[in-house]
Amino acid sequence: MIAQGGQNVKRKYHLALDDTERRLLIGSLNDRRSRIIVEGGYTDAVDEVLLKIIGAKRKKFKIVYTE
Repeated sequence: MIAQGGQNVKRKYHLALDDTERRLLIGSLNDRRSRIIVEGGYTDAVDEVLLKIIGAKRKKFKIVYTE
């Protein structure tokens, strides 16, 4: 969160991922979560991101290249 004028403002970010990139991201986060568990740490942050990515709506769109 970023404080601006005494208010907390959350910024939203959108990622454009194809199926392969999404699968790699979920796999990498899951591997990181497993390492944290082995080390005896807390996985709250990784769990939160994993749930957001897994539960995110998929949206189809076209990319138009211009010169």
